[in-house]
Amino acid sequence: MPKHQLVVIGAGPGGYVAAIKAAQLGLDVACVEKEQALGGTCLRVGCIPSKALLDASEKIHAAELNQFIGVKIGQAELDLPALMAHKDKVVRANTEGIAYLFKKNKVTRYLGHGKIVAPNKVVVEGPEGVQELETERILIATGSKVAPLKGVELDYDIVGTSDQAIAYPKVPENLVVIGGGVIGLELGSVWNRLGSRVTVLEYLPTILGGMDGEIAKAAEKIFKKQGLEIRTGVRVTAAFARDGKGVVEYEGGEPLVADRVLLATGRVPNTDGLGLENVGLSTDERGRIPVNAHYQTAVPSIFAIGDVIAGPMLAHKAEEEGYAAVEYMVTGYGHVDYNSIPNVVYTHPEIASVGKTEEELKAAEISYKKGSFPFSANGRARAMNDTDGFAKILAHAETDRILGVHIIGPRAGDLIAEAAVAMAFHASSEDLARASHAHPTLAEVLKEAALAAWDKPIHI
Repeated sequence: MPKHQLVVIGAGPGGYVAAIKAAQLGLDVACVEKEQALGGTCLRVGCIPSKALLDASEKIHAAELNQFIGVKIGQAELDLPALMAHKDKVVRANTEGIAYLFKKNKVTRYLGHGKIVAPNKVVVEGPEGVQELETERILIATGSKVAPLKGVELDYDIVGTSDQAIAYPKVPENLVVIGGGVIGLELGSVWNRLGSRVTVLEYLPTILGGMDGEIAKAAEKIFKKQGLEIRTGVRVTAAFARDGKGVVEYEGGEPLVADRVLLATGRVPNTDGLGLENVGLSTDERGRIPVNAHYQTAVPSIFAIGDVIAGPMLAHKAEEEGYAAVEYMVTGYGHVDYNSIPNVVYTHPEIASVGKTEEELKAAEISYKKGSFPFSANGRARAMNDTDGFAKILAHAETDRILGVHIIGPRAGDLIAEAAVAMAFHASSEDLARASHAHPTLAEVLKEAALAAWDKPIHI
């Protein structure tokens, strides 16, 4: 029976980072993954392929509209097979990269489904049969899966999930997206740019539930201008395939008929078949595994991170937890600053946030001040002809410490990193405002927003 000091179940962002870091810290590490390709949902069918499609479709759409300044372009024609081939190439490069890193760091990889049978034993059920692994510790990093919705009958073709929506064989003439969150809006944007008529149905009063309200309202206005039909306050009661079409029924309206239907109402922890019952572990009311501050379950030798525990379901959150969990195992200390974990929506314009929203601060009765600055007043954004959106900084009314930063605009996903670092170091809006920002850059929008929160902006 193979013996290891740590067995990680799951090779997504949390699992593979944890495995590599643990190996770097000197542990004998194994990682169990049921998929042939490493990287989990994020690299195989989620974050990476969707971003490849988002970036490429944005350029294709710009070419179709002759939006390249100073260039006259003839009739642009979509080559969907080439686009999908590019997406697959990007995915392959990333998954093969992890395989290389496992080899470099001497992480033993087992192909198959990992099941816990005892506090120090994992059974791997794979293509080569059943194998038992003995280990000092187990780290659960199995991620999440698509959340079901009552009444929605998935055939994983006409009515499907994001797995299918990143690989449609042709552009659907009509696409109905159930869910106005990150996944629904990102993939809805892709197919809208490629020529599909996209209708987004969201149960909540606004899209992007949980995000800053002012940002969400601005985003909805921009997306509608881009051609997305967005209906909020809609309760879907059924969706199914019929006669080669997708049918979506909802309260208060006539059924919608489309070529494709995308279910994008969120995700739930993936703990199926893990064998938690074999060691006396159970999940909470939302299917999550309870852990302490060190990611340790009620069984001291078993840890859990990422989407299977509480907190936002973000790849980088899982990475930080994986890093911290194995540091604790080896050194006795590991920490994640949850107040400075950013969130990004990769639409165009991008949307990014870190820290508290205005709604959260009001609910907690925390006094704050706000500073905003539009991209339309930024020289670099004007030069790029990309001026939709703004940045907003929320700072404590008395201490001036930055409590939240929210951006909708070009490259917001990159700009938010500065805000996350600032918050990690407990910076004030004055700190950010006084820091020199290169000119001309989009980052100056953050400086001006900080100036607006602390004192007064210069360029508006």
